[in-house]
Amino acid sequence: MSFRYMAIGVLLVLGLSACAPTELNSRDTEGRQTPSSVNTQLGIEYMRNGMYEASLDVLKKALKQNNSYQPAHVAIAVLYERLGETGLAEKHYRRAYKLNPKDALTLNNYGQFLCHTKHYEQADRMFNTALEDPLYSHPETVLTNAGLCAMRQSRQDKAEKYLRRALAKNPKYPPALREMARLSFAREHWLATRAYLQRLQEVGSLTPEFLWIGVQTERALGDQHALSSYELLLKNRYPESEETGKLLDWERAQSGR
Repeated sequence: MSFRYMAIGVLLVLGLSACAPTELNSRDTEGRQTPSSVNTQLGIEYMRNGMYEASLDVLKKALKQNNSYQPAHVAIAVLYERLGETGLAEKHYRRAYKLNPKDALTLNNYGQFLCHTKHYEQADRMFNTALEDPLYSHPETVLTNAGLCAMRQSRQDKAEKYLRRALAKNPKYPPALREMARLSFAREHWLATRAYLQRLQEVGSLTPEFLWIGVQTERALGDQHALSSYELLLKNRYPESEETGKLLDWERAQSGR
């Protein structure tokens, strides 16, 4: 995405983010389906498919049916955030938090919202409270979000600590690997950058951004074989990318010496 510090988990509750999908359960606390829970799940499905107007209609209906149904408040808060309605998003995040201040999903999403609105200390508290839940199945997501929030504050050391903790929980978690590769590259820690790129390649194909990082890293390290490999992959897979353009410009500059 163009602005990488947007939420990796702000839509976790919807299963829409880069993190591991987590679905809302369309049942009440006793395991029964209710009109409010069914409409909340329907609103989430509409949102997932970009049908924001329909999503808003059914989520409002869900809240009319049960204004104390926390997942509906979280879902509509996420929707309002996507629509740029910051005030309404905050209103529903606050309500969801008041209904259950220990719910890790709510804390994770609310923390992201607070980070985006530059309430950094509050965001950090939300993330750390979420991490206190021993039953939460995706702590690496919260830790990565906390790391990204620290990066927004240019607190690289703090960000690195969170990201390393995320990878300790899940060594193959792509969002944390990507951020550690970016961070290591920005600091010109070339061997670390190489290592994170290799780990990223083990879990999926590298995007043009990371192939270009690989090119520059191997140039700095002087490994011609690895450099040629990254260059070939970038040109063949993404010939029209901005990064390939940069590579070709560099090659032309070199040949003109």
